[in-house]
Amino acid sequence: MKNDNRIHILVIGPSWVGDMVMAQSLFKTLKQQHPGAAIDVIAPAWSEALLARMPEVNRSITLPVGHGQFKPGVRYRLARSLRANNYQQAIVLPNSFKSALIPFWAHIPKRTGYTGELRWGLLNDRRRLDKTALPMMVQRFVALGLPADVPLADVLSPALIVSGDNVEAALTRHDLQRPDSPVLAICPGAEYGPAKRWPVHYFAEVARNRRAAGWQVWLFGSQNDVPITQEIARLLEGQCVDLAGQTTLADAIDLMSLAERVVTNDSGLMHIAASLDRKLIALYGSSDPGFTPPLNKQATVLSLGLDCSPCFKRDCPLGHMKCLRDLTSDKVIAVFDG
Repeated sequence: MKNDNRIHILVIGPSWVGDMVMAQSLFKTLKQQHPGAAIDVIAPAWSEALLARMPEVNRSITLPVGHGQFKPGVRYRLARSLRANNYQQAIVLPNSFKSALIPFWAHIPKRTGYTGELRWGLLNDRRRLDKTALPMMVQRFVALGLPADVPLADVLSPALIVSGDNVEAALTRHDLQRPDSPVLAICPGAEYGPAKRWPVHYFAEVARNRRAAGWQVWLFGSQNDVPITQEIARLLEGQCVDLAGQTTLADAIDLMSLAERVVTNDSGLMHIAASLDRKLIALYGSSDPGFTPPLNKQATVLSLGLDCSPCFKRDCPLGHMKCLRDLTSDKVIAVFDG
């Protein structure tokens, strides 16, 4: 790293898309505290395209370890290679023991994070998490960017940069025209598990309603979501564009920026849509809209708030999925009509 007078900060980033989007609020806070700071982020390879849309980030550093893997030798070699960068501070967002190893082995003098899992010797700026004072995940991220004795004030919302050139290129790649009618973007997946996924036929009913009103319908998702989007497309008799598993993350960001409204589960794509300042309807079942809400003033959150939710389980432990099955499509359609 070239010698300069800027403060250099290393952030150990999270492993989920939505969490990485929310981490931008921390990066914004760090830039507010230290306008000239160079912020590097260690993160999974998939996140490079996401971090490239955050102007606060100096560079992303790929963590060459799969999600949940320990591989101390790999981590140590990466840490040793980072010593020459002379970071003044590291901020560790995950709470695991292994996530705090690289800053320790990289000899970074100030290592900030929540006490977490057996990390007393690895972190020297340890924070005790007060979940009552910081009920939202984004607040917990941002608080680590402030001195320990400074109370959290406003949270700066994520705001991903859209590439105009790539919008046009992505339209061409996916054989799309720039829309001349409103686009409904549907994001029916959720990597965490089925308990966060609204029923497929409800998405189709909302899409059918918008098609009747003259809208286009674009389906977004990862390769894992293809069976879900294919079923929606079948129910719509093909009257939609199914982009699931077809786009890069960068293309998904830029194409979603064209949507008039987004209907989505609590997922990484929900947080991307929020960061693009899209009007969105966010559907919550097993998760808590108070913990990971869309950080967007144009968002409408729908949650039934049943006694059994949020349970934070991947699958409904009671087997009935009432938190989402009883959240019927007419409630979403009413938002459009309201």
